[in-house]
Amino acid sequence: MPFELRPHPNPTLRPEERYLQEAWSRSVYPFAARLGVEIHLPRVSPQPHTHLAWEGFQFAREAGRADEYNHRVLAAFFQESQDIGQVEVLTALAGEVGLEQAGFRAALETRRYREAHLRALEHAYREARISSVPTFVIGRQQYPGVLDRKTLEERIDRELQRHG
Repeated sequence: MPFELRPHPNPTLRPEERYLQEAWSRSVYPFAARLGVEIHLPRVSPQPHTHLAWEGFQFAREAGRADEYNHRVLAAFFQESQDIGQVEVLTALAGEVGLEQAGFRAALETRRYREAHLRALEHAYREARISSVPTFVIGRQQYPGVLDRKTLEERIDRELQRHG
């Protein structure tokens, strides 16, 4: 679901600065290696705001392709360093997962899903009180941060047993 650590107009981070390089070296790269996931600190600088990508998610969700869209956008950013803050880039990615490109582009350019996106953020920030990515919500319990697979499965199983 949509969540922005640094929503527009807050400044985003720059990958060439020490903070991101150290954080990725210390935590992201080792964790990704343990999971066998290819990931790279995106070279896009400054890092893009993601509101348009999340508005595209709303379009994709209505078309029944949200999972495919999200996966493609994340791969484009974290594996290919594509600038997912650009309408042209997002439109091409949407086309790759079978979304109608002209309608997608028009939705982003007119900000058709702006209010839906803002409502989703409002829910995340104020109602669900999410403050980090990722955050797993299992039942009524929140688990911020990255969980290993075993822990995640145990918590899901425990919740399933409670509601049998």
